[in-house]
Amino acid sequence: MKIKSILCVSLLTLGAGLMTAVSPAQAQAYVSVQIGQPPPPGYEVVPPPRRGFVWAPCYWRWDGRRHVWIGGSWIRARPGYHYVPPRWERGPRGDWRFRPNQWAR
Repeated sequence: MKIKSILCVSLLTLGAGLMTAVSPAQAQAYVSVQIGQPPPPGYEVVPPPRRGFVWAPCYWRWDGRRHVWIGGSWIRARPGYHYVPPRWERGPRGDWRFRPNQWAR
């Protein structure tokens, strides 16, 4: 029983020593997440215009596991800017990238 304990402690110590011996350049990792194509846009009834507000249309958002539907809403207009709604764009490698909403001049 005592030999097993000593062996376990020795292995843990050796493993910890090897982990600290790795240089920072070797410890870096790259993680790629493949997100499938977003579902097609849904249908939404756009309410009549409101003075001083811009309608931000509905869209699909990725929550880390799946696409989630986000309904449209009114947002306060910014004088001198136009609203660019959020959108999904196909990347150069065929992957999908989400571009959040923004205000552009």
